[in-house]
Amino acid sequence: MGDIVPRQLISLADDEGNSVTVNVLGPSPRWAAGLDAEIVVTTPFVSGRCYLGLSAYRLERWSDALLRLDAGEDVAWLEMSRGASISIQLRGEHNCPEVIVEDETGSMVTVRVPIALPDDWIADHRQRLLQVTNHWVPMLSS
Repeated sequence: MGDIVPRQLISLADDEGNSVTVNVLGPSPRWAAGLDAEIVVTTPFVSGRCYLGLSAYRLERWSDALLRLDAGEDVAWLEMSRGASISIQLRGEHNCPEVIVEDETGSMVTVRVPIALPDDWIADHRQRLLQVTNHWVPMLSS
């Protein structure tokens, strides 16, 4: 059997049914240096998804964001780009981290999701990033 293709760059979820994921769909047919991906938000109250274009540069910015999160800082990933952005506040209003997904250019919707994360979630996401980068980035044209 072949290797499993890494698709989940981000998987933030808790036992209450709240989750925010970023799934890599594959190389973009519209952009040789990009990947098609989607942000998926699921809660008992609201669910939705939106398109996200990924590049090697954006994956590097996610790596930087993980370093800052590990240092105890809140982050905004993809904040200054076109399309959706993801922010993570480590100490949210509900005594747990909150993930904020903003899709200002598409649906014009912002969703704030409290998620009780396990202690090892940053290490898990570093591993996810490494797997996604090793598999998908060599396929991209610079």
